[in-house]
Amino acid sequence: MTIDSELPKTTSNPVLADFVVPSYTPAHPQRKWAALRWIVRGVVALAVVSLIVGLSGNARWSRNIDARMQALAAATPQTHSQRYDDEELKNLPPVVRRYLSLALNPNQPIVRGLYLEQTGSFNRSSDPQTPQWEPFTARQRVATKRPGFVWDAAITVSPGITVRVVDAYVAGVGSLQPSVLGLVDVGSSEGNTDIARGELIRYFAESVWYPTALLPSQGVQWEAVDAHSAKATLTDGPLTVSLLFAFDAVGFVERISSTERSALLNGAMVPMPWEVRLFNYAEHDGMRVPQEGKVAWLTPRGRLPYWRGTIAKLVYDMPR
Repeated sequence: MTIDSELPKTTSNPVLADFVVPSYTPAHPQRKWAALRWIVRGVVALAVVSLIVGLSGNARWSRNIDARMQALAAATPQTHSQRYDDEELKNLPPVVRRYLSLALNPNQPIVRGLYLEQTGSFNRSSDPQTPQWEPFTARQRVATKRPGFVWDAAITVSPGITVRVVDAYVAGVGSLQPSVLGLVDVGSSEGNTDIARGELIRYFAESVWYPTALLPSQGVQWEAVDAHSAKATLTDGPLTVSLLFAFDAVGFVERISSTERSALLNGAMVPMPWEVRLFNYAEHDGMRVPQEGKVAWLTPRGRLPYWRGTIAKLVYDMPR
C-alpha cells in the first residue's frame, strides 16, 4: 500500500472559496443605512438652518446699524477747519493745562469725527462676586459736532450664540439695544432723559480718545478740584453733564467718574456711581490717547467691572 492510496478521494479539485472565512452580514442592513442617512440629513438641515438664521440676523442688524450711522451723519453740521491754539489753555486749572499740553501738539487739527475698533471682554453678571466675562469685538463712529456716537458690538456668550448690542447717542437721543443673533431684541431702551444723559456721559468720558473735544473752544468748562483732579462740564441741547477727571503723576487722565449716570436694572434706570480707568497712552495722529480701559459700576455690593477693552484701530476725521 502506498501513502497516496490512504488519502480520501475527492470528486473535484479544491477552490479558493473553500479556504475563506465568510464575512459577517447584518440581519437588517437596510435599516442601519436608513438610520445613518437620516442622521446625516438632520446634521445638514441643522447647518443650513443655522446659516439662514445667521445671515438673516446679520442682514437685519446691518440695516439697523446703517440707519443709525446715517442719522449720526445727518445730525453732524458742516464745520470750518479748526486747529488747537495753546493760548486757550491760559485760564484752565494747572492740572488740566498740563494734560492738554501733553495730549495735543501745537497747531493740532480739531477732531471732527472718529472711527474706532475695540476688542476685549464684557461681564454679563450683575453680582460682583461671580463675574461672567465673555469676549467681544466692537466698532464705533463718533461725531464731535454735534456730540454723538454709535457703538456696534458682538458679544460671544456661548459657541454659536452671539449677542449684538448697539449703544448710541444721536441728535440728543440715547439708546441701548441688545439683540440675540441680531434677530431677537431684549430689553431695549431709547429716548428718555436718563438714557440720553447716560449716553452723553459716555461720549464725554470717551473724549480722551479725541482730546480736542475737551478744549474750552469746543464747549467744555473746567473747574479745579485739587492738585490732581478737575471737574469738566458739557452741555448738549437741554442736557448738561459733569465728570470728575483724575490725573496721574505724569499728567495724563487715569480715572474718570460720575455720580449722574444710571444703570439699567430689571428694566428700570437706577442712579449709580460709575467710573472709567485708562492705561497705556500712545501717540495717534499727533495726539496721545489711551490704548486700554476698564469701566465699572460702584454698586452697594461692591465694585462691578463690566467692560475691559483694547483699542485695535483709530481713524480720525480732521483737516490735514
